[in-house]
Amino acid sequence: MAPKTARARRLGIALRHHREAAGLTLEAAADEINSTRSTLSRYENAQTLVSPATVRALLTLYGVAADEVVAAVELAKDARKPGWWVSYSYLLDRRTIDFIALEAEAIAIANFEPSVVPGLLQTADYIRGVMRGGPHTLSDNDVEERVRMRLDRQQRVFEEDPPIFDAILDEAALLRPVGDDSAQQGQLSHLLKMSELPNITVQVIPLAAGYHRGTRGSLHILEFADPEDPIIASVETVAGQMILDRPGELRTCTKIMEHLRTVALSPTASREEIFKLLKGR
Repeated sequence: MAPKTARARRLGIALRHHREAAGLTLEAAADEINSTRSTLSRYENAQTLVSPATVRALLTLYGVAADEVVAAVELAKDARKPGWWVSYSYLLDRRTIDFIALEAEAIAIANFEPSVVPGLLQTADYIRGVMRGGPHTLSDNDVEERVRMRLDRQQRVFEEDPPIFDAILDEAALLRPVGDDSAQQGQLSHLLKMSELPNITVQVIPLAAGYHRGTRGSLHILEFADPEDPIIASVETVAGQMILDRPGELRTCTKIMEHLRTVALSPTASREEIFKLLKGR
């Protein structure tokens, strides 16, 4: 099963909208193209990639204008192109692959981390420390593969047209040693450098803020360029990464992220705090 990319989600939403506009049920539309209700439902929910030929057949059935059909067919072709993460798919569970595929197409990323530095801002040595302290015992080779994967994932924020990245982290994440002292110092220096980039904002929630709405776990929110493409949220649990896309869940996650921004130090004050920690080492 291919990852649920933003392009696949957008195509699925378009297919559903056009079917409903044509007044056809899933069963009726599926019968017309000799398919099944469940298969068509998977197309519309981006659980299965739909072929360009099937897209053309469906939209022609729905009476969609020719130029829209051409655009949708091209979107179907693009959705089938493999992303950089494919070469690492053997390292990852399906939910993580889906999230990385969505992250790769986001125009805005917000990430709160209570315990560690956000993954997109981690140094190689810090990543090694995280991987060695994880729930699974990994060989040196396994660790290095995961380091390479995360560094490749970070390239998204350094592209020519990068996403806006808002990183919020608890002060506890800055105080917690990961790796040796050199790794920790290098990580703090890297955070300061990254915070100076025009598309990256780093904010620290001080311990003095006490218990807050993000204390229980990490949170990601992704936004996309197409207004028809709804935001996506993701949370980390002991069972792995969970993607949330129901309206109620998204409202809750958005409110939590807004709250975290208000209790965090300003970007300038956050840089000063990181600098103090770095010089205090």
